[in-house]
Amino acid sequence: MANERDEALQRAAEHIFSLGLDDAAAQLCRANMAYGLAKLHFLQRQMGLAADATFIGSPDMTITRNSARWAAGFGYGGKLRWGDGDTPLIVLDVKPNVCGMLVGGLHELPALNEVVQRIHTLTTRQTKLDGIPLTWDFAKGNHFIDVFAVTEQRPEAALPAYVFVMHCAAPEVRSSSEFGLGLYWDDSPALGRLAEIFQTPWGPLHILRDEAAEKYWRWHQFAEEFSCRRRLVAARHIFGDFEVISNTVHQKLLTPNEILLGCYDTSRDDTLLPFMLQANLPGYLMQGHRSLSEAQIEALGFKERAGKLGVLGYLQNANVLPHGAGYALPGLRRFKRVIEAGSKRYFVMESTTGREQIITDLSDIASAQYRGEEVLRRTLECGLGSVAATLQPVYVLKT
Repeated sequence: MANERDEALQRAAEHIFSLGLDDAAAQLCRANMAYGLAKLHFLQRQMGLAADATFIGSPDMTITRNSARWAAGFGYGGKLRWGDGDTPLIVLDVKPNVCGMLVGGLHELPALNEVVQRIHTLTTRQTKLDGIPLTWDFAKGNHFIDVFAVTEQRPEAALPAYVFVMHCAAPEVRSSSEFGLGLYWDDSPALGRLAEIFQTPWGPLHILRDEAAEKYWRWHQFAEEFSCRRRLVAARHIFGDFEVISNTVHQKLLTPNEILLGCYDTSRDDTLLPFMLQANLPGYLMQGHRSLSEAQIEALGFKERAGKLGVLGYLQNANVLPHGAGYALPGLRRFKRVIEAGSKRYFVMESTTGREQIITDLSDIASAQYRGEEVLRRTLECGLGSVAATLQPVYVLKT
């Protein structure tokens, strides 16, 4: 039995195609994703489907600080698919939250005092959208409102002198309410009752099939659109008139069998997409490229493995672009091994001092910080996009 588990984990690891940096955070993501993919492969086999769940890690491939998502065996930074769309099968453990970023153009720099006053008014009064009371989360986690000066741009970008970037999700639609089902299985009693708990050798998966999957998909589509309109409500209150440059979700289900985990899908249009690094570094507006080409797959060393596994076509339509740099773990040098104890996984890491350090729940890692320009360089090297404009931060609002 142990050999079968090990072989299944090894096969799952082969279905990870990383465009990441191979630093400690990316290695840790890869190690954890093998468990998530092994669970998905087991699920697919039991349902009579091809066991071909695959993860394409984008250049920001990293950990997730969502404890439930990590414990289920899923990391962050990339695109995860567990089916071809013919059989609706939603896996709730990946936890889509319809987080995204709005980029707005401003012809004049707004006064900081006035912006702060407007944010204060917005966050201290009750605002509703479609009858749903809004809860503003600009100060939570990695959410923010940044104002930038446009210092360099391609002529075709035709941007005004300043832009703002608003990064936030829609916490109102995560739990069940009179308005709908909710997105998070562990934050929505109604969704928890609807979900099937599917047991695997590496722990459970919470899944939806048939009518339940269709019901959730309809709610998810509403939630995605609601998230975009919610950002517009906030931006119009804070900035008044502005030009909408893009308003794109980077953490969502693409189909009932596929999720973007913190990256963009670049297959559909030529929208300028925000790429944000540390608060003290420039931001960028990117033009996404369709990828990966056969030449790119060959150069990355993926072609033979992808062909053997039957997922070459999926790689040829990866179309991923990171939305930011992702977390780094500066105190850690590399991943070494996993110790399994009951249902928990303990990741043994080598620290920069050469000592071994155990990692379990990542939500409270004090040393985690965002990466920098190296992720942009990797994105350009992989041919996933190009820089359309460079943005210099004027002020950062965490309120």
